[in-house]
Amino acid sequence: MKIYLSRPDITDKEIDAVCSVLKSPNLSLGPKLGEFEQAFSKYIGTKRAVAVNSGTSGLFLSLSAIGIKPGDEVITTPFTFIASATTIMMCGAKPVFVDIDPVSLNIDYKKIESAVTDKTKAILPVEIFGNPAGFDTICEIADKHKLSVIEDSCEALGSSLNGNKAGTFGKMSVFAFYPNKQITTGEGGMILTDDENLADLCVSLRNQGRDYGAGWLSHQRLGYNFRLSDINCALGIIQLSRIEEIKAKRNQVANWYQEMLADDDRLIVPEAAEGCDISWFVFVVRLAESSFEKRNMILDKMANKGIQVSNYFPPVHLMPFIANQFGYKQGDFPVTERVCESTIALPFYNNLSKDEVAIVCKTLKETLAV
Repeated sequence: MKIYLSRPDITDKEIDAVCSVLKSPNLSLGPKLGEFEQAFSKYIGTKRAVAVNSGTSGLFLSLSAIGIKPGDEVITTPFTFIASATTIMMCGAKPVFVDIDPVSLNIDYKKIESAVTDKTKAILPVEIFGNPAGFDTICEIADKHKLSVIEDSCEALGSSLNGNKAGTFGKMSVFAFYPNKQITTGEGGMILTDDENLADLCVSLRNQGRDYGAGWLSHQRLGYNFRLSDINCALGIIQLSRIEEIKAKRNQVANWYQEMLADDDRLIVPEAAEGCDISWFVFVVRLAESSFEKRNMILDKMANKGIQVSNYFPPVHLMPFIANQFGYKQGDFPVTERVCESTIALPFYNNLSKDEVAIVCKTLKETLAV
């Protein structure tokens, strides 16, 4: 038996779309790029979308576009995938971590203002696991202090808060399309903004610093090859067209987990807060009593039984190269550290069956009893 942590959901429509591009002369910088960008901006509700080759590239370009530079500080969360912090470092700036809310697991907005200094230029909040809770308040705090918000929506495609879609809160926002995300392009990302100048700058930066209409060997600024091919875009167009179907499938899997685990007081089972429509990226339960050793034992035992699970996420501030450079240490962010010792990411993907969810839950409960 093998129950995977994640699986993409690819149909014949995606395969046909990719094959159609492969039969054309336009494998990159062709019509599918613009088509994907336009479809995505329409879905989110922003003026512009800029496709790039990863969410990491999107975050880096967004930070670069608003002028983040050496000596600046950007406030973010220590409970996230590492790119939220390393892209700040790639700009030469310092990631200033703020501890998380123990319920939503997003950055605790009540603690943000105490971290603001005269070097602070932006806030980079993350909709962790697809949860947009608190993002309206984060933006109010940013406005008060005249800070830009770069919204890390890489895990939140399809989520909304009080009817406002994830990706519309920040000055710029970024989505990602790795195969475990709600939709996939294999690898890929998307920058969203209503600012035409920022969008144009990102278009140039992703394409070796070329400006629109300039010749292939004409470069106006330092740029990068962060382009997304038409092959990837063709896949993304079909995936995005299926987003409501995909959300419904993932909601069903989340509901099964919630129903089967709700009565187990040894676990904290995630639920959507009032006003939050979560488009589930992963389904992460927590041990009610935090224990790094017991959590790791559970991960090992479930893996040995053919069930892939993971520890989403280890604390970013304690990654050795970050701790060494900025002086972060154990105990700096106690809520994050406690949560990180207790998380168990369960198998989660569109076509996971109810019977498979039942096997996962039964195995988890048996393992908890050891």
